[in-house]
Amino acid sequence: MADAATTRGARTKKTTGGASTKTAKSNGATSTANGASAKPAAPPTRHLFGTDGIRGTANEWPITPELALGLGKAVAHVAGRSTPKAHVPRILIGKDTRLSGYMIEQAIAAGICSMGARVILCGPIPTPAVAQLTVSMRADAGIVISASHNPYQDNGIKIFGADGFKLADAMEAEIEQLMSNDALLGLRPTGPGIGKASRLDDAGGRYVVFAKTTFPRGLTLDGVRIVVDGAHGAAYKVAPLVFSELGASVTSIGVKPNGVNINKDAGALHPDKVRAEVVKQGAQIGIALDGDADRLIVIDEKGQIVDGDVVMAMCAARMMDDGQLAKRTLVATVMSNLGLERAMQRRGGALVRTQVGDRYVVEAMRKHGYNLGGEQSGHLIFLDHASTGDGIVAALQVLAIMVRTGRPLSELAQEAMERVPQVLENVTLPKRLPLEKMKQLAAGTAKVKDALGDGGRVLIRWSGTEPKLRIMLEGPNEDRLRKWSKDLAAAAQKDARA
Repeated sequence: MADAATTRGARTKKTTGGASTKTAKSNGATSTANGASAKPAAPPTRHLFGTDGIRGTANEWPITPELALGLGKAVAHVAGRSTPKAHVPRILIGKDTRLSGYMIEQAIAAGICSMGARVILCGPIPTPAVAQLTVSMRADAGIVISASHNPYQDNGIKIFGADGFKLADAMEAEIEQLMSNDALLGLRPTGPGIGKASRLDDAGGRYVVFAKTTFPRGLTLDGVRIVVDGAHGAAYKVAPLVFSELGASVTSIGVKPNGVNINKDAGALHPDKVRAEVVKQGAQIGIALDGDADRLIVIDEKGQIVDGDVVMAMCAARMMDDGQLAKRTLVATVMSNLGLERAMQRRGGALVRTQVGDRYVVEAMRKHGYNLGGEQSGHLIFLDHASTGDGIVAALQVLAIMVRTGRPLSELAQEAMERVPQVLENVTLPKRLPLEKMKQLAAGTAKVKDALGDGGRVLIRWSGTEPKLRIMLEGPNEDRLRKWSKDLAAAAQKDARA
C-alpha cells in the first residue's frame, strides 16, 4: 500500500530577533511565529480518521467490531489492488495492552481474511515496531490497535503503508469510502482463496534487535543507571530489554499490564512515579513512554522533566556539530516553544513549523529532505532510523549524547535552550464553530497579539481528537499570559452561546 504523503510548500518569514522560521503548509491550521494563522488548504473529506487514526470509546461507534471488520476489508482491498496479481497481500497487526484490543484485532483480521489477504498477528508491540516490521518483512500494510496515551476505555486504529509511513489523508479518505459501500470491494473469494492468519512469535525480539542498531557502534551503556516506565503499555517487555542488552542497569516500573491499567498514573503523561524512582535509585536518567511507546518524556538525574522540545534542541545541536542534521533544519509543530526556535537560530540552524500532529511533521520532513523533527509532547522522529515517532529510539539518541560527553543530563538540557513562558488553556464548548466566525475570540486575540508584538505568539486551534478549543500563549510575562488566556477562554464561551 503506497503512501503518497505530501505537504504543500513552505514559506519563510521574519520573527523575533531576526530568526528565520518556515511554516510548512499541510492539511490543517498552522501558526506564524507571532501568532497569525495561515489558512489551510482543504483536506480530503474524512469523517472517521483524525490526526492519528480512528479513535474513541471501545465498543461504541466508531470503535466497534463491525467497523473494524469493514476497515480490515477495505485495507486488504487497497493492498491487493497495488500488488502483483500472483501476490497474496500480507498485513501486520500489532496492538497495545488494552482489554478491547482482542476484540478489535480479531474483527480486523476477519475482514482481511475475507478478502483473501494474509494476516500476521504481532501481539502487544510498540507502534513504531509495527512500522519497522512492515518494512523489514516486506508486508503490504501495518495496522496498529491503540489509543496511545488515552485511558484503557478508549481504543484506536491507525495504518502504515508498505513503506512504514502513516497513510496520507487522501488514502484514508478512500478507505472510508470503501468501508461505506461493500459493492466497491468486488467479489469475495471462496474456498482456498480465503485468507489465513498466523502469529509472529518473535515480533518483540525483532524490534529489540532493530532498536539497538540505532545506538552508535563503539558506545556502551555499561554503568548507566536507568529507570524505565512502560506505562503498562505496548513496550512493557521490549523497552527494558533494549537498554539492559546495551549494558545499562535498568529499574523497570509500569511493566505489569492487566488490560485496564495502561497509562493509569504511569508513563509519559504521569511522570511523578518515574521521577521519584530516579531520585531514589540515584539513576542518571528516567525514560517515560506512553501506551504505544511512540512518545517519550525524559527525566534528568535531579528528577526534572525534559520534554520533547528540549530533547530536540539537544539532538539537533549534536547533529549539527557532527554535520548530520540535514540542511541544518529541525521540524516541529506550532506548539513547540519559541525558545526552541531561538536556540536553532543561535546555532546557525533553522526551524520549520507544521500543524499539530506527528504525521504532518513527517510529511514536511519527507517533502523537503529533513531528518529530525517532533513535537513538544514527545513524539520524536529520527528519519535516518525510523519512519514514525519512536520513544525508545529517541531515548537512545539522548543516552548517546550523555555517554559521549560524559555530562549529566541536567546540564545538557539546561544549555540546550532557554524556554519562553508558555501557557495552555483548554476550553470545552457546546459546539465546534469555525474560528473565523468567533468574533469575540477574534477581537480578544487581536488585542493580545498587539500587546505581545514580536515578543511572543498566540495559537488557537481545535483539538483533533477532542471537542476542545486549545489556546496557547507565549511571551515574557507568565502572569499576563495567564490572565489573557482566561480572557480568551471567556470570549470563546460567549461566541459559543451567541
